[in-house]
Amino acid sequence: MKIDLTETTSSKINQALVSARRAIGTPAIGMVLTLVIVTDEENAYDALKSAGDASREHPSRIIAVIKRVSRSPRSRRDARLDAEVRVGSDAGTGETVVLRLHGELANHAQSVVLPLLLPDAPVVVWWPQDAPADPAKDPLGALAQRRITDAYAAEHPGRELAVRAASYTPGDTDLAWTRITPWRSMLAASLDQQSAQVVSATVEGESENPSCELLAMWLADRLGVPVERTVSAGPGLTAVRMETKNGVIVLDRPDGSLATLSMQGQPDRAVALKRRDTAELLAEELRRLDPDNTYASTVRFGTEKLGGAAEPQQAEPAPAAAAATAPAPAKKSATKKAASK
Repeated sequence: MKIDLTETTSSKINQALVSARRAIGTPAIGMVLTLVIVTDEENAYDALKSAGDASREHPSRIIAVIKRVSRSPRSRRDARLDAEVRVGSDAGTGETVVLRLHGELANHAQSVVLPLLLPDAPVVVWWPQDAPADPAKDPLGALAQRRITDAYAAEHPGRELAVRAASYTPGDTDLAWTRITPWRSMLAASLDQQSAQVVSATVEGESENPSCELLAMWLADRLGVPVERTVSAGPGLTAVRMETKNGVIVLDRPDGSLATLSMQGQPDRAVALKRRDTAELLAEELRRLDPDNTYASTVRFGTEKLGGAAEPQQAEPAPAAAAATAPAPAKKSATKKAASK
């Protein structure tokens, strides 16, 4: 069921939600959180679809905030709120409210969103693109327990990681980090099977891919060893190689779907390691509402401490199988830490 409201208010939107639930025969609220999506018209459809798919695992009230840019000075002075309310099959397993803020109201989105939040339920804010430099200090981000950004959507993903590190506040996370969860789990499991000390590592993947940088920083931070970042044609992450005193551990995924795990003294094993869509990544992040301390430690480690070229020159794209070479730094004196998720 869909209800369109023009030149409306938050109070009228709440009334429309109650009326819509009664009309379809579901007066009870069974939602576990409020997900606020801050986006634009261009990306709103994809973001809402991903959030709707994720709501099948986490029933939620989805509030999409779309700030409409006014062209004329007079239009910028006029404040207007248009809304679309979706309940039932049109809203996944929860409710969806699409807010379009015009004029001066676009600068006060929090005053519109606040009355629409579910009472006594966590709030998560997600920026699919164009995230603020400091999400926790953003007026909408300040309402949330968790704030989700995506460095991959930034114009310069490598620089975006530095911005995330500088402004990190407990509760922040990034989908570039979520994308490497299966890789981190598999690498940690491989070290459980082979307890030899890791002496160095190499992470291979696309240039300008923040997930590759985060995985390299995670290994360097957790293991206390030099990690080289090399460049391949992709897609995404393509391989991780860890040199140990008992041999080499290689996790290779050339096609973005099926990986091969090779370890000294053991037969090669095929591992399902497909690239996940945004809905799956979002659903994973909504499973936890506590601060991710491992992400905080990793993003603060810094790409400048890695060997290799994290952001190669655009004028000379790297060949498919070649690595961007640079000498790896000397081994850190820090004690070895467990490679855990």
